[in-house]
Amino acid sequence: MNDHHLRAGGITETPSFNPWNGRPYSQKYYDLLEKRKKLPVWRYRDEFVKELMSNRVVIVAGAVGSGKSTQIPQFVLEAVALENEYIISCTQPRKVKTVSVSHRVADEMDVNIGEEVGYSVCFEDCSSSLTVLKYLTDGMLLREAMTDPLLKKYKVIILDEAQERTLATDVLFGHLRELLEKRIDLKIVVMTAIFEAAKFQDYFYGASLMTVPGPHCVEIYYTRDPERNYFEAAIRTVLQIHSTEPPGDILLFLTSKEEVEEACSKLTREIGTLVDHVGPLKVVPLNSTLPPLMQQKVYEPSPPPLTENGLAGRKIVLATNNTVNSVIKDGIVYVIDPGFSKQKVYDPLVRVESLFVSPISKSSTHQRAGFAGIAHPGKCFRLYTERSFHDDLQPHTYPKILRSNLTKTVLTLIKLGIDKLGHYDFMDVPAPMSFIRGLEVLNYIGALDDNGALTKLGEIISEFPLDPEMAKMLVMSPKFNCSNEILSISAMLSVPNCFVRPREAQNAADDAKARFRHIDGDHLTLLNVYRAYKQNNEDESWCNENFVNHWALKSADNVRQQLARIMAMFHLKLSSTDFNSPDYAVNLRRAILSGYFMQVAHLDSTGIYRTVKDNQVVYLHPSNSLDHKPEWVLYDRHVLTSRNFIRTVTEVHGEWLVDTAPDYYDLQYIPQSSAKCALEVLYTSRELGRCCIQDES
Repeated sequence: MNDHHLRAGGITETPSFNPWNGRPYSQKYYDLLEKRKKLPVWRYRDEFVKELMSNRVVIVAGAVGSGKSTQIPQFVLEAVALENEYIISCTQPRKVKTVSVSHRVADEMDVNIGEEVGYSVCFEDCSSSLTVLKYLTDGMLLREAMTDPLLKKYKVIILDEAQERTLATDVLFGHLRELLEKRIDLKIVVMTAIFEAAKFQDYFYGASLMTVPGPHCVEIYYTRDPERNYFEAAIRTVLQIHSTEPPGDILLFLTSKEEVEEACSKLTREIGTLVDHVGPLKVVPLNSTLPPLMQQKVYEPSPPPLTENGLAGRKIVLATNNTVNSVIKDGIVYVIDPGFSKQKVYDPLVRVESLFVSPISKSSTHQRAGFAGIAHPGKCFRLYTERSFHDDLQPHTYPKILRSNLTKTVLTLIKLGIDKLGHYDFMDVPAPMSFIRGLEVLNYIGALDDNGALTKLGEIISEFPLDPEMAKMLVMSPKFNCSNEILSISAMLSVPNCFVRPREAQNAADDAKARFRHIDGDHLTLLNVYRAYKQNNEDESWCNENFVNHWALKSADNVRQQLARIMAMFHLKLSSTDFNSPDYAVNLRRAILSGYFMQVAHLDSTGIYRTVKDNQVVYLHPSNSLDHKPEWVLYDRHVLTSRNFIRTVTEVHGEWLVDTAPDYYDLQYIPQSSAKCALEVLYTSRELGRCCIQDES
């Protein structure tokens, strides 16, 4: 047992030696300590410890920049005695912030990352037996609960950014509320935005609530009249701020990667025409597809004046809603909030995910404005009227549990031992159809038996941090003698799009992508990319020359290694069909179909694709690799944007459907359609074949 696990709790004055590793504190520690003491949350340290010692659940409602993500876990660590190998956990909704915050806290505690302070994210664990404070994504804590429902090693569990309401966080809420009755020694801290705190307080039986304000005041400005085009208004506002306001960086919220790219181009052009009248402007894009190294550009200093006595320069950060919370931007003084974000909504009735731009909630507007007051008093320019703010915006963001495909969540709940899903203590209860669809999918892929219990196959599938359909494909791949290749395809599907298509080189990027194209579709095209990456020694310059994302491919390689370990744990054989064999592509496509047989579309006589079970009209996404329109295609995703698109498609044969999933393709459960007619022909042909064999015998 490590000595630091035996110490008594209680905050004391800073000793000269670090109690965690026994070494003298470095000068960096003292420098960071002075910065910590200036954070708003530091003033509430004693109050927080008092609340923690007196209550089992504490809600901390903190503004952006208050320091709660880095300081509260340290306050807990200093106050709570960690006997019997207990440790503290702190969850985050996103991987990038989990890693960055853990590194920051390790620096502040003057310890090595991976030792006393560690982190755990999907496909990466940087912790050890020395770890006393562990940052992890909410999904990883949920996976730990699947194998240890009591979460016995944690003395205090901290849920940060709870207002994000991810699927994993909502499931954890229910599990932890139940855990409070089973473990009297457990304490829970929920950290959230100020305007969401009351709901969490009510959910946890009137828990203690502590509010921490932001560092600085933020002035709010509204438009006099509604804006016809929020994008053009946003660009105009950036230029007005840069031309008329004092120094300070700008943060502009946009809804998508495409908008970020367009804004980059437009601002670069516009600033070029104003160069004699304003200081330099550095445009920094920030979206989830950028590699971490590129995202770190937000920390680079603003550009200096062009001449000795010239006007000061500034940065403009163009961010999507789901990336800005992962990175703290101390230099931001001006925030531009158009009032929109891109939302995903899954319809379980027709099994389609819609992606559309919609107004944000009032809670989100307050969160966005907070970024302007982290280091200095700031201003937030809302590109909508004050009346619209009061009358049109919903109070809270619609939680993901009410608008997502719950198949994976249902599997998690069953693994946790929840057999009556409708009775689970959700903060917001999903529609019954969402559960029904999830149970239906799990039953068809063989993860559940007819009584709703996990099968042996389901137990294996639940161990993979993947969607159940992909996990089923991986588990079945040895049967088709192609598990090595399916591992690579699964890894490529688990990371952001690997193809890069810059605006200034679209034709060259399209030509490069064509060199990887496989005639049978996108899954095998992704395999070609991964193979070529490995054959070229994972060289970054090769990636740049071929317009593929080096970071995405490096991540895929890491994911593949982790998935291979899980396969080895279950003694699933790694094998490959000879590349030159005529069965090579056939085996791969049949293996993919074994997991995705419910995601198939058929080409009717008019040249239109329709999904088999729901008879929905769908279109191949323009990015697909096929050079023809096969009769049958399977797809990875069905998304409604400008049209009903199916993405990542591969050609399959009708006979394979009947062989792979005869129960699912039972004609009595398929609506009248061209797909049903084609299947009837296949069944009839098969029956005639059997009769001929019997006659011959």
